[in-house]
Amino acid sequence: MAETDGNEPHRNEPALLNIEDDMRQSYLDYAMSVNIGRALPQIRDGLKPVHRRILYAMFRTGLLSNRRYTKCAAVVGEVLAHYHPHGDMAVYDSLVRMAQPFSLRYLLIDGQGNFGSVDGDPPAAYRYTECKLTRLAERMLADIDKDTVDFVPNFDGSHMEPEILPAQFPNLLVNGSDGIAVGMATNIPPHNLGEVCDALLALIDKPGITHEEILDIVPGPDFPTGGQLLGRQAIRQAYLTGRGTLTMRALAAIETDKRSSRSSIIIREIPYQVNKARMIERMAELVNDKRIEGISDIRDESDRDGMRVVIELKRDAEPRIVLNQLYKLTQMQQGYGIILLGIHEGRPKEMNLLQMLAAFLEHRKIVLTRRTRFELKEAEARLHILDGLLTALKNLDAVINLIRKSKDAESARTGLMKQFGLSQFQAQAILDLTLRRLTSLEREKIETEHEETVALIARYKKILADEKELLKLIAGELDEIKKEFADPRRTQIIEAEGEFSVEDLIVEEDVLVTVTHGGYLKRTPLSLYRTQKRGGRGKIGATTTEEDFVEHLERVSTHDRLMFFTSAGKVYELKAYELPEGGRAAKGRSIANLLSLANDETLSAFIPVPRETAGKFVFFSTRRGRVKKTALDEYENIRST
Repeated sequence: MAETDGNEPHRNEPALLNIEDDMRQSYLDYAMSVNIGRALPQIRDGLKPVHRRILYAMFRTGLLSNRRYTKCAAVVGEVLAHYHPHGDMAVYDSLVRMAQPFSLRYLLIDGQGNFGSVDGDPPAAYRYTECKLTRLAERMLADIDKDTVDFVPNFDGSHMEPEILPAQFPNLLVNGSDGIAVGMATNIPPHNLGEVCDALLALIDKPGITHEEILDIVPGPDFPTGGQLLGRQAIRQAYLTGRGTLTMRALAAIETDKRSSRSSIIIREIPYQVNKARMIERMAELVNDKRIEGISDIRDESDRDGMRVVIELKRDAEPRIVLNQLYKLTQMQQGYGIILLGIHEGRPKEMNLLQMLAAFLEHRKIVLTRRTRFELKEAEARLHILDGLLTALKNLDAVINLIRKSKDAESARTGLMKQFGLSQFQAQAILDLTLRRLTSLEREKIETEHEETVALIARYKKILADEKELLKLIAGELDEIKKEFADPRRTQIIEAEGEFSVEDLIVEEDVLVTVTHGGYLKRTPLSLYRTQKRGGRGKIGATTTEEDFVEHLERVSTHDRLMFFTSAGKVYELKAYELPEGGRAAKGRSIANLLSLANDETLSAFIPVPRETAGKFVFFSTRRGRVKKTALDEYENIRST
């Protein structure tokens, strides 16, 4: 044995690893496992693994739409036992979501019992609820036993589960999806099934269709809770790039009682994923904090016939102003961030609307090609048997005589194969014939089936040889699904009105602006000064200190601009509604609290700005007799300082 140096490492010792590299690789493996295996949906069937496993487990246990309901506890147990090695609540929560009409645009699970509410009420425990598949969900699993998709071993290798579902319609677009993965997220809104099917049919008819043409067919999301979407351009931009922010708004109407002349705001639909109860609580908080004035009562009159939230207004309230305040300050108007991201070809990918449609179409091509090959193989096997049966029927006497003379079934089968040139399967089929199938009527049925099978094989071969025939088949299925399941659009798409400014939330009314020599300001509603007749005693118009007096008194609108010129030659601007409101006897507020004046700076002049400034000028004169005039247009953009 050769001697070794003492510093030389032993051959059996493991190689040293860089812990930084090892942790980096381990984290990447973990991240991809989470992204692919749990958090992100597949572009092809639009499902995350847990949803796919729930639907497949229900399909395998026979919980079809035409069968009786079964306890959700049984479904959760089946999924946990054979397919999904995670917590029971993760499975049940996913099951519940597929049965909630306010979460999914088109339900995949038909639930019976308490599955939660739009008010945020939790569902009942799974031992109390029941479920089965919907007819549309069965379309997700159609032809799964015809070798249309690949199957992989489950977590312990005891069962096989589908890697993807055949999915006859683009579920990812139709029902949407959301998820937060490692380093990425997805948020895909639901759409109208009829519109998405029409878009796919257009893509089949015109492979070179443009994105703009697709957007004419699919104008935007269609949420299960209805409501409104603001801004067509924002929607188009989001679909074109795969990212964007949409503005959702509740559907509200203003109703006026003719007898009392009081108005009410009626809310019929709310934005997607908004908790109605919390939205109403927020309204009440704003009323109590006096951030919204004009509301006298809020009632939730929703029932099984639909949603109805009534907001009663005070007699002098302006309904449109109150409604704008509600849009601005509550979840009646909500943003929805679109991220069109899913698993495509084994990795996360962000796509636009046209690319998502094309990816689904490719999926259906693969599924139907595999189904056609499976059916062709089955048809050819059946034709082989029918050929043997027809051979037997043409030589019926010889066949009967051979079978009668045979010692046992094995010798009869061997004799048939040798005498008539049949295969083992054909010979066995002849031996399995019953006497009733030897009648002339049964013989005609076999001949008819033979002709039909020959035609079917020719049809399958044509589909496999010509992509146009394959696309016709896909189009036919899409058209069938559209006719059976499509319904009218629920979400209205309207042009954006722009962002609300504070001015939109202020009632426009006439006020008197009072400015004293000492620099105190206030605004007083003109309604407090009623007209005096002859002999009237008059009322206090403003209160000042002994050393102070009223220097300016102007009638303006609350939406008018006011300019304040100071002794330092600066000009400041305020809106009339920004001045403190005070009664006739109120002193007002010091101008130093409203404008950023220097210590020795005082107010020299104050003018309200007319709505039309073209051709208008501001005239200045100094103590020493210097004068100038400046176009009022030059004072359009005045900084607060």
